[in-house]
Amino acid sequence: MSNTFCGRTRRQFIWEVGAGFSGVALAGMLDNGFYANQAFAADGKTAFKNPLAPKAPHFPAKAKAVIFLYMYGGPSHIDTFDYKPTMYGRDNQTIEVKTFGRGGRRNVGRIVEPRWKFKQYGECGKWVSDLFPNVGKHVDDIAFVHSMTADSPIHGSAMLQMNSGKILSGSPCMGSWINYGLGTVNENLPGFVVMLDPRGGPISGPKNWSAGYMPATYQATVISATNNPILDLKRPESVAADSQRQMLDTLRQYNDEHEIPRGDNSNLKARIASYELAYKMQSSAPEATDLSKEPEHIQKMYGLDNPRSAAFGRQCLMARRLVERGVRFIQIYSGGNHNDANWDAHGDLFDNHTLHAGETDKPIAGLLEDLKQRGLLDSTLIVWGGEFGRQPVAEYERGTGRDHNAYGFTMWMAGGGVKGGVSVGQTDELGSKAVENPYQVKHLHATMLNQLGFDPNRLSFFYGGLNQKLVGVEHTNTIKEVIA
Repeated sequence: MSNTFCGRTRRQFIWEVGAGFSGVALAGMLDNGFYANQAFAADGKTAFKNPLAPKAPHFPAKAKAVIFLYMYGGPSHIDTFDYKPTMYGRDNQTIEVKTFGRGGRRNVGRIVEPRWKFKQYGECGKWVSDLFPNVGKHVDDIAFVHSMTADSPIHGSAMLQMNSGKILSGSPCMGSWINYGLGTVNENLPGFVVMLDPRGGPISGPKNWSAGYMPATYQATVISATNNPILDLKRPESVAADSQRQMLDTLRQYNDEHEIPRGDNSNLKARIASYELAYKMQSSAPEATDLSKEPEHIQKMYGLDNPRSAAFGRQCLMARRLVERGVRFIQIYSGGNHNDANWDAHGDLFDNHTLHAGETDKPIAGLLEDLKQRGLLDSTLIVWGGEFGRQPVAEYERGTGRDHNAYGFTMWMAGGGVKGGVSVGQTDELGSKAVENPYQVKHLHATMLNQLGFDPNRLSFFYGGLNQKLVGVEHTNTIKEVIA
């Protein structure tokens, strides 16, 4: 075996890397000021700055955190929150209506009337489907936007747009922008967390929580609402003795691949910081994600006593605990994999939406109630919706399935400085397209950033010769009607 590594002797390599590992322990014993004085950026002169250090927003924020309840697959707005009374009694009527979904463009369709009844809730008298009786009790805290539009009727590109503002891959998602813009107030937990449906991840996968062209520091950490919530964080005892060798191999491979100059310690600082975070997470994450400490009545509030709603309920309860501990952005996916494993109701609309609404109604209502009783709803922005809605007509010659609808659909927000008990925009009498105050995905993003204290047209990241923005290069307004 060769006695040299990258032009160094084996003894030099072991000494240098070994000193690096001892520095990890030493860093935990010294204050940040001492350690910062020892590290420099790549030029060897500029002081190293932690990319996740807390930063001030452009103006005082109304929200400190966001919980995005993502209904993967596209929930039907006309069967949930967009009441269309004139559709009842017209089942199977053939009408002229322009639609555009995965089946292409059509000018004629067969009406599928809503499969659930609606009734009014709250002081605002909001009409809500029988699918969401528990969420209906909280409509006075919710702002509904019934005139959302998206640029694509295809899951992959529509999801990327909803998460990153672009229909193409490679751009940072919302959580990354928030991590980049605000940093984190909690050094023991990630600033951006994603929880996937137990049935699997969505189409396009990690692109939906990627940092894109930003440093990987800002990407999400995927966790699960199980006894082992963060993958690979809990090390099996059987491999403990090999851990140092594995870490040495990782560092050596990194140096070989990136040809790190000996005088440049910025990358070493970043790597040590990642080990520090992993260590802190090993000690902090188990406590933050231990739901057994929650009182029985709180667990029931989230539906943990019902096998049907328990999985999503655990995720919502965990989201509340993470918000309490300073996590900035949390995204929870309802629905995974493909077809009826998510809200993509191409076949039997009744069975599909009965399943997924039944899994999420109680947990979402519990989250709203719990945040409110703890005084956290005012500072936590809740967002509900999917990548698009569904058409008012049948997709096939037979059956009740609906195709995708990006022309008009519903999303709602609550907390975080949002007006409650309001409804903004309208779709036509069938719900086929937005006809009053249509809003695009970028307007939703602008509103979210605004509530977090950002001018959405100023928050930028220089890449590819441009000051890139979540909302795009053109000036983008917020949805002013929902802002308190």
